[in-house]
Amino acid sequence: MGRLFWKFFLVILLAQVAATLGVGAFFWVRSQTQDVSAEAAALDTGHRASTTLDGAAIAFKYGATTGLRDYLRTSAGANLYVLDGAGSELLARSVPAKLRAEALRLLGTGAGHGIVRSFTGADGEEFTAFASRGFGRPFGGAGGPPRMAGAGFAPPMPAPGGGPRGGPHIPYITIVVGILASFLFAAALAWTMARPIRALRAAFAAAASGDLTPRFADGKSGKGDELVELGPEFDRMSAKLWALMDNQQRLLHDVSHELRSPLARLHAAIGLAHQNPDKLTQSLDRIERESMRMDKLVGELLTLSRLDSAINLPPLEEVAIGELVHQIATEADFEAELSGRRVQFVSRASGNAGNGAAAAQVKGAPDLLWRGIENIVRNAVKYSPPGGVVEIEVQQELGPSGAGRVFIRVRDRGPGVAEAHLATIFQPFFRADPSSNNVDGHGLGLAIAQRVIAAHGGALAARNRSGGGLCVTIELPCDSPTPA
Repeated sequence: MGRLFWKFFLVILLAQVAATLGVGAFFWVRSQTQDVSAEAAALDTGHRASTTLDGAAIAFKYGATTGLRDYLRTSAGANLYVLDGAGSELLARSVPAKLRAEALRLLGTGAGHGIVRSFTGADGEEFTAFASRGFGRPFGGAGGPPRMAGAGFAPPMPAPGGGPRGGPHIPYITIVVGILASFLFAAALAWTMARPIRALRAAFAAAASGDLTPRFADGKSGKGDELVELGPEFDRMSAKLWALMDNQQRLLHDVSHELRSPLARLHAAIGLAHQNPDKLTQSLDRIERESMRMDKLVGELLTLSRLDSAINLPPLEEVAIGELVHQIATEADFEAELSGRRVQFVSRASGNAGNGAAAAQVKGAPDLLWRGIENIVRNAVKYSPPGGVVEIEVQQELGPSGAGRVFIRVRDRGPGVAEAHLATIFQPFFRADPSSNNVDGHGLGLAIAQRVIAAHGGALAARNRSGGGLCVTIELPCDSPTPA
Protein backbone atom coordinates (compact mmCIF):
# COMPACT_ATOMS: atom_id res chain seq x y z
CA MET A 1 0.00 0.00 0.00
CA GLY A 2 1.37 3.41 -0.93
CA ARG A 3 1.03 6.69 0.87
CA LEU A 4 -1.65 7.86 -1.54
CA PHE A 5 -3.84 4.90 -0.57
CA TRP A 6 -3.54 5.69 3.15
CA LYS A 7 -4.30 9.37 2.55
CA PHE A 8 -7.47 8.48 0.66
CA PHE A 9 -8.36 5.87 3.26
CA LEU A 10 -7.93 8.06 6.35
CA VAL A 11 -9.74 11.07 4.88
CA ILE A 12 -12.70 8.98 3.73
CA LEU A 13 -12.81 7.00 6.99
CA LEU A 14 -12.79 10.10 9.19
CA ALA A 15 -15.52 11.69 7.09
CA GLN A 16 -17.66 8.55 7.31
CA VAL A 17 -17.17 8.13 11.08
CA ALA A 18 -17.92 11.79 11.78
CA ALA A 19 -21.06 11.63 9.66
CA THR A 20 -22.17 8.38 11.34
CA LEU A 21 -21.66 9.71 14.86
CA GLY A 22 -23.24 13.07 14.10
CA VAL A 23 -26.34 11.75 12.38
CA GLY A 24 -26.78 8.91 14.86
CA ALA A 25 -26.42 11.17 17.89
CA PHE A 26 -28.86 13.70 16.47
CA PHE A 27 -31.64 11.20 15.83
CA TRP A 28 -31.00 9.36 19.11
CA VAL A 29 -31.20 12.50 21.25
CA ARG A 30 -34.23 13.67 19.33
CA SER A 31 -36.09 10.39 19.78
CA GLN A 32 -35.25 10.24 23.48
CA THR A 33 -36.34 13.83 24.07
CA GLN A 34 -39.62 13.29 22.24
CA ASP A 35 -40.33 10.03 24.10
CA VAL A 36 -39.63 11.49 27.53
CA SER A 37 -41.54 14.68 26.78
CA ALA A 38 -44.57 12.72 25.61
CA GLU A 39 -44.51 10.45 28.66
CA ALA A 40 -43.97 13.31 31.09
CA ALA A 41 -47.02 15.16 29.70
CA ALA A 42 -49.45 12.26 30.38
CA LEU A 43 -50.81 10.85 33.66
CA ASP A 44 -49.84 7.33 34.67
CA THR A 45 -52.96 5.27 35.37
CA GLY A 46 -51.21 1.97 35.97
CA HIS A 47 -51.12 -0.22 39.07
CA ARG A 48 -47.63 0.85 40.07
CA ALA A 49 -48.67 4.49 39.98
CA SER A 50 -51.56 3.74 42.35
CA THR A 51 -49.21 1.84 44.69
CA THR A 52 -46.75 4.69 44.73
CA LEU A 53 -49.49 7.19 45.50
CA ASP A 54 -50.50 4.97 48.43
CA GLY A 55 -46.89 5.06 49.59
CA ALA A 56 -46.93 8.85 49.36
CA ALA A 57 -50.11 9.00 51.45
CA ILE A 58 -48.48 6.79 54.14
CA ALA A 59 -45.31 8.91 54.12
CA PHE A 60 -47.40 12.08 54.52
CA LYS A 61 -49.47 10.51 57.33
CA TYR A 62 -46.49 9.56 59.47
CA GLY A 63 -43.89 12.06 58.36
CA ALA A 64 -45.97 15.06 57.32
CA THR A 65 -44.42 17.30 54.71
CA THR A 66 -40.87 16.28 55.63
CA GLY A 67 -41.63 12.58 55.18
CA LEU A 68 -43.36 13.25 51.88
CA ARG A 69 -40.29 15.14 50.59
CA ASP A 70 -38.02 12.28 51.62
CA TYR A 71 -40.28 9.84 49.82
CA LEU A 72 -40.23 11.95 46.65
CA ARG A 73 -36.42 11.99 46.69
CA THR A 74 -36.27 8.20 46.43
CA SER A 75 -36.31 6.39 43.09
CA ALA A 76 -39.83 5.26 43.65
CA GLY A 77 -41.00 8.84 43.43
CA ALA A 78 -38.95 9.86 40.42
CA ASN A 79 -42.13 10.37 38.33
CA LEU A 80 -44.30 11.46 41.29
CA TYR A 81 -45.31 15.11 41.63
CA VAL A 82 -46.87 16.81 44.67
CA LEU A 83 -48.38 20.31 44.43
CA ASP A 84 -48.98 22.48 47.52
CA GLY A 85 -51.89 24.81 48.00
CA ALA A 86 -50.14 27.57 46.02
CA GLY A 87 -49.62 25.22 43.04
CA SER A 88 -45.86 24.85 43.54
CA GLU A 89 -44.24 21.45 43.28
CA LEU A 90 -42.97 20.20 46.62
CA LEU A 91 -39.38 19.66 45.34
CA ALA A 92 -39.48 22.82 43.20
CA ARG A 93 -39.57 20.77 40.00
CA SER A 94 -41.11 22.01 36.79
CA VAL A 95 -44.40 20.26 36.01
CA PRO A 96 -45.63 20.10 32.39
CA ALA A 97 -48.67 22.38 32.00
CA LYS A 98 -50.68 19.66 30.27
CA LEU A 99 -49.99 17.19 33.06
CA ARG A 100 -50.92 19.76 35.76
CA ALA A 101 -54.13 20.75 33.98
CA GLU A 102 -55.23 17.12 33.52
CA ALA A 103 -54.55 16.25 37.17
CA LEU A 104 -56.49 19.27 38.51
CA ARG A 105 -59.37 18.56 36.14
CA LEU A 106 -59.71 14.97 37.29
CA LEU A 107 -59.44 16.05 40.92
CA GLY A 108 -62.17 18.67 40.47
CA THR A 109 -64.58 16.28 38.77
CA GLY A 110 -63.91 13.46 41.23
CA ALA A 111 -62.97 11.10 38.40
CA GLY A 112 -59.33 10.82 39.41
CA HIS A 113 -59.71 8.40 42.27
CA GLY A 114 -56.62 6.24 42.43
CA ILE A 115 -54.88 8.44 39.82
CA VAL A 116 -54.79 11.83 41.59
CA ARG A 117 -54.66 12.03 45.41
CA SER A 118 -55.33 14.96 47.76
CA PHE A 119 -53.70 15.27 51.21
CA THR A 120 -54.57 17.74 53.99
CA GLY A 121 -51.88 18.77 56.46
CA ALA A 122 -52.21 19.59 60.18
CA ASP A 123 -52.30 23.28 59.34
CA GLY A 124 -55.08 22.68 56.81
CA GLU A 125 -52.85 23.03 53.74
CA GLU A 126 -53.98 20.96 50.74
CA PHE A 127 -51.53 18.82 48.69
CA THR A 128 -52.24 17.19 45.33
CA ALA A 129 -50.19 14.11 44.22
CA PHE A 130 -50.09 12.39 40.79
CA ALA A 131 -47.64 10.40 38.65
CA SER A 132 -46.51 10.83 35.04
CA ARG A 133 -45.96 8.03 32.53
CA GLY A 134 -42.60 6.36 32.38
CA PHE A 135 -43.12 5.69 36.04
CA GLY A 136 -40.57 3.42 37.66
CA ARG A 137 -37.72 4.14 35.14
CA PRO A 138 -34.29 4.81 36.52
CA PHE A 139 -33.43 8.43 36.66
CA GLY A 140 -33.24 9.91 33.15
CA GLY A 141 -35.39 7.18 31.53
CA ALA A 142 -34.33 4.22 29.47
CA GLY A 143 -31.30 5.59 27.75
CA GLY A 144 -32.67 9.13 28.09
CA PRO A 145 -30.87 12.26 29.17
CA PRO A 146 -31.03 13.56 32.76
CA ARG A 147 -34.26 15.36 33.60
CA MET A 148 -33.33 18.94 34.39
CA ALA A 149 -35.41 21.40 36.33
CA GLY A 150 -37.00 24.02 34.18
CA ALA A 151 -37.27 21.71 31.15
CA GLY A 152 -40.24 19.66 32.31
CA PHE A 153 -38.13 16.81 33.72
CA ALA A 154 -37.34 15.64 37.22
CA PRO A 155 -33.89 16.38 38.74
CA PRO A 156 -31.45 13.57 39.55
CA MET A 157 -32.76 11.12 42.09
CA PRO A 158 -30.21 9.63 44.47
CA ALA A 159 -29.95 5.86 44.62
CA PRO A 160 -30.29 4.08 47.95
CA GLY A 161 -26.52 3.94 48.19
CA GLY A 162 -26.31 7.67 47.78
CA GLY A 163 -25.20 7.73 44.14
CA PRO A 164 -27.30 8.40 41.06
CA ARG A 165 -29.17 5.50 39.58
CA GLY A 166 -28.82 4.58 35.95
CA GLY A 167 -27.32 6.99 33.40
CA PRO A 168 -27.40 7.81 29.72
CA HIS A 169 -27.36 4.64 27.65
CA ILE A 170 -25.11 4.92 24.58
CA PRO A 171 -25.94 2.71 21.54
CA TYR A 172 -22.45 1.21 21.35
CA ILE A 173 -23.43 -1.57 18.95
CA THR A 174 -24.87 0.89 16.42
CA ILE A 175 -21.76 3.04 16.57
CA VAL A 176 -19.41 0.07 16.20
CA VAL A 177 -21.37 -1.27 13.23
CA GLY A 178 -21.30 2.18 11.59
CA ILE A 179 -17.54 2.49 12.11
CA LEU A 180 -16.90 -0.98 10.67
CA ALA A 181 -19.05 -0.22 7.64
CA SER A 182 -17.19 3.08 7.18
CA PHE A 183 -13.89 1.22 7.46
CA LEU A 184 -14.80 -1.24 4.71
CA PHE A 185 -16.28 1.47 2.48
CA ALA A 186 -13.23 3.71 2.90
CA ALA A 187 -10.85 0.82 2.16
CA ALA A 188 -12.75 -0.15 -1.00
CA LEU A 189 -12.97 3.43 -2.27
CA ALA A 190 -9.31 4.19 -1.52
CA TRP A 191 -8.26 0.98 -3.28
CA THR A 192 -10.39 1.86 -6.31
CA MET A 193 -8.91 5.37 -6.53
CA ALA A 194 -5.30 4.30 -5.96
CA ARG A 195 -5.32 1.28 -8.29
CA PRO A 196 -5.15 3.14 -11.66
CA ILE A 197 -2.54 5.49 -10.24
CA ARG A 198 -0.37 2.54 -9.22
CA ALA A 199 -0.81 1.08 -12.71
CA LEU A 200 0.24 4.39 -14.27
CA ARG A 201 3.27 4.52 -12.00
CA ALA A 202 4.36 1.09 -13.21
CA ALA A 203 3.72 2.14 -16.83
CA PHE A 204 5.84 5.29 -16.44
CA ALA A 205 8.63 3.25 -14.86
CA ALA A 206 8.55 0.84 -17.81
CA ALA A 207 8.52 3.73 -20.30
CA ALA A 208 11.54 5.26 -18.57
CA SER A 209 13.41 2.00 -19.17
CA GLY A 210 12.47 2.05 -22.88
CA ASP A 211 9.38 -0.20 -22.92
CA LEU A 212 6.65 1.75 -24.77
CA THR A 213 4.29 -1.15 -25.51
CA PRO A 214 0.56 -0.47 -24.81
CA ARG A 215 -0.57 -1.52 -21.32
CA PHE A 216 -4.17 -0.36 -21.02
CA ALA A 217 -5.61 -1.30 -24.42
CA ASP A 218 -7.27 -4.47 -23.10
CA GLY A 219 -9.86 -2.44 -21.15
CA LYS A 220 -9.53 -4.62 -18.02
CA SER A 221 -9.15 -1.54 -15.80
CA GLY A 222 -12.73 -0.46 -16.54
CA LYS A 223 -14.26 2.66 -17.97
CA GLY A 224 -16.17 5.69 -16.84
CA ASP A 225 -14.02 7.92 -14.62
CA GLU A 226 -11.12 10.28 -15.23
CA LEU A 227 -8.52 8.18 -13.42
CA VAL A 228 -9.27 5.12 -15.53
CA GLU A 229 -9.25 7.19 -18.73
CA LEU A 230 -5.64 8.13 -18.02
CA GLY A 231 -4.63 4.62 -19.11
CA PRO A 232 -5.69 4.89 -22.77
CA GLU A 233 -4.25 8.43 -22.85
CA PHE A 234 -0.93 7.02 -21.68
CA ASP A 235 -1.13 4.38 -24.41
CA ARG A 236 -1.68 7.08 -27.03
CA MET A 237 1.23 9.08 -25.68
CA SER A 238 3.56 6.06 -25.66
CA ALA A 239 2.43 5.12 -29.18
CA LYS A 240 3.24 8.65 -30.37
CA LEU A 241 6.64 8.54 -28.69
CA TRP A 242 7.33 5.14 -30.23
CA ALA A 243 6.37 6.43 -33.68
CA LEU A 244 8.65 9.47 -33.27
CA MET A 245 11.55 7.31 -32.13
CA ASP A 246 10.96 4.88 -34.98
CA ASN A 247 10.82 7.75 -37.49
CA GLN A 248 14.05 9.18 -36.13
CA GLN A 249 15.80 5.82 -36.42
CA ARG A 250 14.46 5.24 -39.91
CA LEU A 251 15.41 8.77 -40.95
CA LEU A 252 18.94 8.25 -39.65
CA HIS A 253 19.18 5.00 -41.57
CA ASP A 254 17.85 6.59 -44.78
CA VAL A 255 20.14 9.60 -44.51
CA SER A 256 23.14 7.31 -44.03
CA HIS A 257 22.07 5.29 -47.06
CA GLU A 258 21.52 8.38 -49.23
CA LEU A 259 24.86 9.92 -48.26
CA ARG A 260 26.79 6.71 -48.76
CA SER A 261 26.12 6.54 -52.53
CA PRO A 262 27.42 10.04 -53.46
CA LEU A 263 30.33 9.62 -51.07
CA ALA A 264 31.25 6.34 -52.77
CA ARG A 265 31.10 8.04 -56.18
CA LEU A 266 33.25 10.90 -54.86
CA HIS A 267 35.90 8.46 -53.69
CA ALA A 268 35.77 6.68 -57.06
CA ALA A 269 36.19 9.97 -58.96
CA ILE A 270 39.13 11.00 -56.74
CA GLY A 271 40.77 7.61 -57.21
CA LEU A 272 40.28 7.84 -60.97
CA ALA A 273 41.87 11.29 -61.00
CA HIS A 274 44.89 9.96 -59.19
CA GLN A 275 45.23 6.96 -61.49
CA ASN A 276 44.55 8.76 -64.75
CA PRO A 277 45.61 12.43 -64.66
CA ASP A 278 44.55 12.82 -68.27
CA LYS A 279 40.87 12.55 -67.19
CA LEU A 280 41.21 15.07 -64.36
CA THR A 281 38.64 17.44 -65.89
CA GLN A 282 36.02 14.69 -66.14
CA SER A 283 36.76 13.57 -62.59
CA LEU A 284 36.38 17.14 -61.29
CA ASP A 285 33.04 17.48 -63.08
CA ARG A 286 31.91 14.24 -61.48
CA ILE A 287 33.07 15.44 -58.06
CA GLU A 288 31.20 18.72 -58.55
CA ARG A 289 27.93 16.98 -59.47
CA GLU A 290 28.12 14.66 -56.47
CA SER A 291 28.93 17.59 -54.17
CA MET A 292 25.89 19.46 -55.48
CA ARG A 293 23.72 16.38 -54.89
CA MET A 294 24.97 16.14 -51.32
CA ASP A 295 24.44 19.86 -50.78
CA LYS A 296 20.87 19.57 -52.07
CA LEU A 297 20.22 16.58 -49.81
CA VAL A 298 21.55 18.37 -46.74
CA GLY A 299 19.48 21.45 -47.58
CA GLU A 300 16.32 19.39 -47.89
CA LEU A 301 17.06 17.65 -44.60
CA LEU A 302 17.50 20.99 -42.86
CA THR A 303 14.21 22.23 -44.30
CA LEU A 304 12.47 19.04 -43.19
CA SER A 305 13.90 19.34 -39.68
CA ARG A 306 12.87 22.98 -39.41
CA LEU A 307 9.31 22.16 -40.46
CA ASP A 308 9.10 19.25 -38.01
CA SER A 309 10.25 21.40 -35.10
CA ALA A 310 7.93 24.28 -36.13
CA ILE A 311 10.51 26.86 -35.02
CA ASN A 312 12.15 29.71 -36.87
CA LEU A 313 9.37 29.77 -39.44
CA PRO A 314 9.08 32.99 -41.45
CA PRO A 315 6.29 35.44 -40.56
CA LEU A 316 2.90 34.81 -42.15
CA GLU A 317 1.29 37.23 -44.58
CA GLU A 318 -1.63 37.39 -46.98
CA VAL A 319 -0.84 35.41 -50.12
CA ALA A 320 -2.87 35.35 -53.34
CA ILE A 321 -2.71 31.59 -53.65
CA GLY A 322 -4.19 31.50 -57.16
CA GLU A 323 -1.51 33.84 -58.52
CA LEU A 324 1.20 31.90 -56.69
CA VAL A 325 0.09 28.58 -58.21
CA HIS A 326 -0.21 30.19 -61.65
CA GLN A 327 3.42 31.37 -61.48
CA ILE A 328 4.57 27.91 -60.39
CA ALA A 329 2.65 26.34 -63.30
CA THR A 330 4.17 28.81 -65.79
CA GLU A 331 7.74 28.06 -64.71
CA ALA A 332 7.10 24.30 -64.52
CA ASP A 333 5.57 24.36 -68.02
CA PHE A 334 8.66 26.10 -69.39
CA GLU A 335 10.97 23.45 -67.91
CA ALA A 336 8.64 20.53 -68.80
CA GLU A 337 8.46 21.63 -72.43
CA LEU A 338 12.14 20.82 -72.84
CA SER A 339 11.37 17.16 -72.10
CA GLY A 340 8.21 17.00 -74.22
CA ARG A 341 5.72 17.46 -71.36
CA ARG A 342 3.21 20.24 -70.60
CA VAL A 343 1.67 21.86 -67.49
CA GLN A 344 -1.81 23.42 -67.67
CA PHE A 345 -3.39 25.75 -65.07
CA VAL A 346 -7.16 25.94 -64.38
CA SER A 347 -8.91 28.29 -61.92
CA ARG A 348 -12.43 27.66 -60.62
CA ALA A 349 -14.66 29.06 -57.90
CA SER A 350 -17.82 28.09 -56.02
CA GLY A 351 -20.00 29.52 -53.28
CA ASN A 352 -19.61 33.29 -53.00
CA ALA A 353 -16.32 33.41 -54.94
CA GLY A 354 -17.66 35.35 -57.87
CA ASN A 355 -14.28 36.62 -59.15
CA GLY A 356 -12.60 33.22 -59.48
CA ALA A 357 -10.14 31.33 -57.35
CA ALA A 358 -7.18 33.38 -58.60
CA ALA A 359 -8.06 36.10 -56.05
CA ALA A 360 -8.29 33.74 -53.06
CA GLN A 361 -6.24 34.94 -50.08
CA VAL A 362 -4.36 32.52 -47.81
CA LYS A 363 -2.41 33.54 -44.73
CA GLY A 364 1.01 31.92 -44.93
CA ALA A 365 4.70 32.12 -45.78
CA PRO A 366 5.05 32.69 -49.56
CA ASP A 367 8.48 31.04 -49.89
CA LEU A 368 7.41 27.89 -48.02
CA LEU A 369 4.13 27.64 -49.94
CA TRP A 370 6.01 28.06 -53.21
CA ARG A 371 8.49 25.33 -52.34
CA GLY A 372 5.85 22.89 -51.08
CA ILE A 373 3.54 23.26 -54.10
CA GLU A 374 6.45 23.30 -56.54
CA ASN A 375 7.73 20.00 -55.15
CA ILE A 376 4.36 18.39 -55.89
CA VAL A 377 4.21 19.84 -59.41
CA ARG A 378 7.81 18.85 -60.24
CA ASN A 379 7.15 15.34 -58.90
CA ALA A 380 4.12 15.05 -61.22
CA VAL A 381 6.16 16.28 -64.21
CA LYS A 382 9.00 13.91 -63.33
CA TYR A 383 6.76 10.83 -63.42
CA SER A 384 4.66 11.88 -66.43
CA PRO A 385 5.35 10.02 -69.67
CA PRO A 386 6.78 11.91 -72.66
CA GLY A 387 4.03 14.02 -74.22
CA GLY A 388 1.99 13.85 -71.04
CA VAL A 389 0.07 16.82 -69.58
CA VAL A 390 0.02 17.80 -65.88
CA GLU A 391 -3.16 19.63 -64.87
CA ILE A 392 -3.16 22.09 -61.95
CA GLU A 393 -6.59 23.18 -60.74
CA VAL A 394 -7.31 25.79 -58.07
CA GLN A 395 -10.82 25.84 -56.65
CA GLN A 396 -12.10 28.15 -53.95
CA GLU A 397 -15.14 27.36 -51.77
CA LEU A 398 -16.39 30.23 -49.60
CA GLY A 399 -19.26 30.35 -47.18
CA PRO A 400 -21.67 33.27 -46.53
CA SER A 401 -19.16 34.95 -44.17
CA GLY A 402 -16.39 34.86 -46.78
CA ALA A 403 -14.18 32.32 -44.98
CA GLY A 404 -13.73 28.93 -46.59
CA ARG A 405 -11.23 26.53 -48.17
CA VAL A 406 -8.98 26.54 -51.21
CA PHE A 407 -8.32 23.25 -53.06
CA ILE A 408 -5.29 22.78 -55.31
CA ARG A 409 -5.34 19.57 -57.36
CA VAL A 410 -2.30 18.36 -59.31
CA ARG A 411 -3.13 15.57 -61.80
CA ASP A 412 -0.78 13.55 -64.00
CA ARG A 413 -0.93 10.46 -66.23
CA GLY A 414 2.09 8.70 -64.82
CA PRO A 415 2.28 5.14 -63.46
CA GLY A 416 0.46 6.10 -60.26
CA VAL A 417 1.10 4.54 -56.86
CA ALA A 418 0.04 1.21 -55.39
CA GLU A 419 -3.00 1.58 -53.13
CA ALA A 420 -1.02 0.22 -50.18
CA HIS A 421 1.52 3.06 -50.59
CA LEU A 422 -0.86 6.00 -50.92
CA ALA A 423 -0.67 6.69 -47.18
CA THR A 424 3.14 6.55 -47.08
CA ILE A 425 4.24 8.53 -50.13
CA PHE A 426 4.60 11.65 -47.95
CA GLN A 427 7.14 10.01 -45.66
CA PRO A 428 10.82 10.95 -46.03
CA PHE A 429 12.88 8.91 -48.55
CA PHE A 430 9.83 7.04 -49.84
CA ARG A 431 10.14 5.65 -53.36
CA ALA A 432 7.44 3.67 -55.11
CA ASP A 433 10.11 1.67 -56.98
CA PRO A 434 13.42 1.71 -55.06
CA SER A 435 15.14 -0.41 -57.75
CA SER A 436 14.46 2.14 -60.49
CA ASN A 437 17.23 4.63 -61.28
CA ASN A 438 15.37 6.42 -64.05
CA VAL A 439 14.20 9.22 -61.78
CA ASP A 440 16.59 11.40 -59.78
CA GLY A 441 15.77 12.54 -56.25
CA HIS A 442 15.99 11.55 -52.63
CA GLY A 443 12.30 11.08 -51.79
CA LEU A 444 12.11 14.25 -49.68
CA GLY A 445 10.07 16.54 -51.94
CA LEU A 446 6.62 15.22 -50.99
CA ALA A 447 7.63 14.95 -47.31
CA ILE A 448 8.59 18.63 -47.31
CA ALA A 449 5.35 19.54 -49.11
CA GLN A 450 3.26 17.64 -46.55
CA ARG A 451 4.89 19.47 -43.64
CA VAL A 452 4.58 22.86 -45.37
CA ILE A 453 0.84 22.35 -45.88
CA ALA A 454 0.38 21.07 -42.31
CA ALA A 455 2.24 24.13 -40.94
CA HIS A 456 -0.36 26.31 -42.71
CA GLY A 457 -3.31 24.43 -41.21
CA GLY A 458 -4.05 22.47 -44.37
CA ALA A 459 -4.14 18.85 -45.48
CA LEU A 460 -2.54 16.84 -48.25
CA ALA A 461 -3.95 13.66 -49.84
CA ALA A 462 -3.29 11.47 -52.86
CA ARG A 463 -5.41 9.09 -54.91
CA ASN A 464 -5.02 7.16 -58.15
CA ARG A 465 -6.90 8.46 -61.17
CA SER A 466 -9.23 6.47 -63.34
CA GLY A 467 -7.35 5.57 -66.49
CA GLY A 468 -3.94 5.88 -64.83
CA GLY A 469 -2.01 8.59 -63.08
CA LEU A 470 -2.07 10.27 -59.69
CA CYS A 471 -4.09 13.18 -58.23
CA VAL A 472 -2.61 15.06 -55.28
CA THR A 473 -5.06 17.40 -53.50
CA ILE A 474 -3.91 20.32 -51.34
CA GLU A 475 -6.48 21.86 -49.00
CA LEU A 476 -5.74 25.22 -47.35
CA PRO A 477 -7.90 27.52 -45.18
CA CYS A 478 -8.99 30.79 -46.80
CA ASP A 479 -9.17 33.44 -44.06
CA SER A 480 -10.31 36.48 -46.00
CA PRO A 481 -13.14 37.02 -48.47
CA THR A 482 -12.54 37.39 -52.17
CA PRO A 483 -11.94 41.04 -52.97
CA ALA A 484 -14.44 42.80 -55.24
